[in-house]
Amino acid sequence: MTGHAVAAQAALAGQADKGTVKRGGRTAAWSAAGSGAAVAVLAYLPFAVFTSTTQTILTFFELVTLASMWNLLAGYAGLVSVGQQAYIGLGAYAVLAFSDWGVQPFLGVLLAALACAAIALPTSLLAFRLRGDYFAVGTWVIAEVYHVAVTRDNSLGGGSGRALTTLSGLDPTLRDAITYWVGLGVAVASVAGCYLLLRGRLGLALTAVRDNEVAAGSAGVDVTRAKRVVYLIAAAGTGAAGAVVLVSQLNVNPDSIFDVRWTAEMIFITVIGGIGTIEGPVLGAVLYTVVQRVFSGAGVWYLILLGSAAVAAAVWLPRGLWGLASSGRLRLSLFPIGYTVVPGRGAVDAAGFSRSGPGPRSPTRQGPDPESSG
Repeated sequence: MTGHAVAAQAALAGQADKGTVKRGGRTAAWSAAGSGAAVAVLAYLPFAVFTSTTQTILTFFELVTLASMWNLLAGYAGLVSVGQQAYIGLGAYAVLAFSDWGVQPFLGVLLAALACAAIALPTSLLAFRLRGDYFAVGTWVIAEVYHVAVTRDNSLGGGSGRALTTLSGLDPTLRDAITYWVGLGVAVASVAGCYLLLRGRLGLALTAVRDNEVAAGSAGVDVTRAKRVVYLIAAAGTGAAGAVVLVSQLNVNPDSIFDVRWTAEMIFITVIGGIGTIEGPVLGAVLYTVVQRVFSGAGVWYLILLGSAAVAAAVWLPRGLWGLASSGRLRLSLFPIGYTVVPGRGAVDAAGFSRSGPGPRSPTRQGPDPESSG
């Protein structure tokens, strides 16, 4: 072996001895196993509980989907939208329109998601001309434009809405069970889709854009493309949730389906759970569903309770409940998307001591981690 080959081999060995970069590790494996078991249990529930219980859980699935999509926009891309109810309404009415063309409504849920993404493409060309607060207000105006357009379409029922009649011949128990499974599938796809997206190159680009858009653009990130992709994905997921709402209720009214309260619920759930985290919207949806179930009959006190909780979370828990759980000694992370550097035998720690000998190797967080801010 020549001297150059020996030197090259020694250099490679020295580099390999410095440490390795990992993503997830055991945490990701345990999270995947636990998530799979939870989904299996949820899928079995229609055989074990009453319809009223599955309807409550179906509402939870809808909220998880909506909050996850809004969190993807605001928590990771920095796009604070208060007009996402536009795609809830468009998704619901898309299923209604597809059913008139002979499409089975459960298949129409998937087509509605694709239709909302297609509508969101030209919408983004207009919305992305605005920045900051103007973008938020602009999305609200766009939602109202879609609301008025649907109201003036008599084929969709006009201002009084319409009923979905193509499922009336199906056995109610079977219909409720299929609707539940479709809602579960949409919720799982939304959470898993966010997780896979944020673990990729686009996730790092979104983090850079959220933190400093100008710096991200100067570093080579295609800011407009990253925002547009996320906007289309959020529109598709939100539209799918709106389609599930129609299939579960079997009727739609434009004033209720385009109501801004939908976006208010998304914001509340995300802020309470933890904005900028994948787990936050799920935890926030659990809390919101329980509060809604227990205190919905309290009248105006129910709204006072929600408002007080939102203010308290904004002041004392700016990172939400999941931010509190993932900090300190617990360091919980069900969906790890950051990098972990495991020092090698020849690595040098922060104090300057060599780690050449045996002993425990403490992993160190490196690189941008979207979950560290929110």
